[in-house]
Amino acid sequence: MPTTGIPPLGVTRTPDGTRFTVWSHNAARIDLCLFDEAGNTELSRLPMQRDGDVHSIALPDIAAGTRYGLRAEGVYSPDHGLWFDPSKLLVDPYAAQLDRPFRHDQRLTVFGEETADLVPKAILTEVKPLEPRPPLFQAGGLIYEIAVKPFTILHPGVPERKRGTVAALAEPVIIDHLTSLGVSAVELMPVVAWIDERHLPPLGLHNGWGYNPIAPMALDPRLVPGGIEELRRTVEVLHQAGIGVVLDLVFNHSGESDRFGATLSMRGLDNLTYYRHAAGRPGELINDTGCGNTIACDHPVVQRLILDSLRHFVLAAGVDGFRFDLASILGRDMGGFRRDAALFSAISADPILCGRVLIAEPWDTGPGGYQLGNFPHSFLEWNDRARDDIRRYWRGDRHAIGVLATALAGSSDSFSRWGETATRSVNFIAAHDGFTLMDLVSYARKHNEANGEGNRDGHDENFSWNNGAEGATGDPEIAAFRQRDVMALLGTLFTSRGAIMLTAGDEGGRSQGGNNNAYAQDNAVTWLDWSKLDGKLVEHTARLSAMRRRFSVFGDTGFFTGNGDVAWLRLDGEPLTVEDWEHPATDNLVVMLATEDRRQKRPTRLAVVINRSHAPHPFRLPLSLEGEWRDALSDLTVPSFAPARSVTFLVEVFESISRKRI
Repeated sequence: MPTTGIPPLGVTRTPDGTRFTVWSHNAARIDLCLFDEAGNTELSRLPMQRDGDVHSIALPDIAAGTRYGLRAEGVYSPDHGLWFDPSKLLVDPYAAQLDRPFRHDQRLTVFGEETADLVPKAILTEVKPLEPRPPLFQAGGLIYEIAVKPFTILHPGVPERKRGTVAALAEPVIIDHLTSLGVSAVELMPVVAWIDERHLPPLGLHNGWGYNPIAPMALDPRLVPGGIEELRRTVEVLHQAGIGVVLDLVFNHSGESDRFGATLSMRGLDNLTYYRHAAGRPGELINDTGCGNTIACDHPVVQRLILDSLRHFVLAAGVDGFRFDLASILGRDMGGFRRDAALFSAISADPILCGRVLIAEPWDTGPGGYQLGNFPHSFLEWNDRARDDIRRYWRGDRHAIGVLATALAGSSDSFSRWGETATRSVNFIAAHDGFTLMDLVSYARKHNEANGEGNRDGHDENFSWNNGAEGATGDPEIAAFRQRDVMALLGTLFTSRGAIMLTAGDEGGRSQGGNNNAYAQDNAVTWLDWSKLDGKLVEHTARLSAMRRRFSVFGDTGFFTGNGDVAWLRLDGEPLTVEDWEHPATDNLVVMLATEDRRQKRPTRLAVVINRSHAPHPFRLPLSLEGEWRDALSDLTVPSFAPARSVTFLVEVFESISRKRI
């Protein structure tokens, strides 16, 4: 393992008392600062003893609840990558709980300015570790992406004191909603402590997503006021409902930002160790993240911090796994991305972490950062290529039928290049970053004016369409068109092979007013108004999810062989020809699947009829003498026309049990 030889860091209990340990190669001295119960008055400043690059101190009679911070002395020379300034109170990277949120202030960026009144104090906590259990999430399941505060802040059924917090997710009304949708696992957007980007406060804005962290283990007091115990209790309740929990974590950059950013933790302890710098130019931070800095995930001390953070959330809270933001950074060294990076190997070899759900966002903004399909076999990967291909198909782009089929089949072009026989794709059509599902069919262009950046931020190409009017409209016909298109997009998502992901509220047509980069909108733009959810869409999503669980074909992630497991047909029931596949205007498709019907407990065939045209189309299925087809969502008799802009699921209900292949 890459972390061999590094002693336990952070706070540990020993026979001699409590030991505080920090790693720094370049600091001349590190002090432990103890504070009063309110965290406002510094009571003592104690020099830590140095042994090589390890700084530590053992103290007797230190009780749980003690508040502390760090100060580091050394050379201050940003041009040489050195930021030591003892006037800056620093948060222990291993802090497990903080007494207050981070807030940006100019003093955090100025040498010699005291910051103890600004910076959160770490709180000494003790948590009895849990016995790790296998993750609940299984292949092909439904992941439900949740931003905790926007999801719960307006829910009338959640007690007011819990709204906007992780504890709200354990409330019966939330559990009922998740189970009605058949959610396999919730993926919680960052709940660890973060700070606003420095340009937001002057605009009266705040980061509402949390992708700007400081301390990787410390939960943000705004979202998790009860600390790790609150997260632990919530995970337990979700597990009792059969729902796994995946934490979205950010190990690619920190909220200390570029050289004009704040000194809060790792920068002040040892900037040259924790962040990557240009070769031969130690004062120049590499920015492969677009956020001002890049964490040095190839350094053993950083790898140790990441591994310890993951273990902490498994052992202290019982989570099932992790989604890694801009995960290509985790596999980078100075030579670029490596599929066999030491950190990946260490995760796979760790007895606590191996077998956890691991999900990579397989790109960053640096050179060679797009790595879809190149992560180790233990990782699932967000599939933005499938996302865009599905969007382009329903937008009406030409030459779209082939890429649609590839996406539905698990994207073997991306996930078989390392000899794999099963997909690792996480399929999604909308996520927190970008248009909501309803905005995708309501806006032809982004509308990010409220972000204060002149609408320059966010992606310009969204492969979206507006159905005849840009944004909100009172036209009932356009509203019906949009509802229809969202239903078709949902049907496509639930048809795709691999894990699937739905962002909270998209099942009910939530809108962000066309804002496709709403990270700074901690307000009604992102807060889910439960009273405005479209009940028809919610019910349609629930039916799709039940259908997906009913048929075994959707839980199987192996690639199709074409040997009786799948057939690609035209609407007349005949196989698609090479000419059909290559024709630029081929609109429609029938996917015939061999599957087990778990409700009927027998093998059968499932036909997925996809019609993207704006008019109904007649279709014909290859019937058998003993076969009868019914709508798998409504159990009604099959109509003779595929509705306009629709995905229809048809099951052969009286097929001979002996027939297992197409």
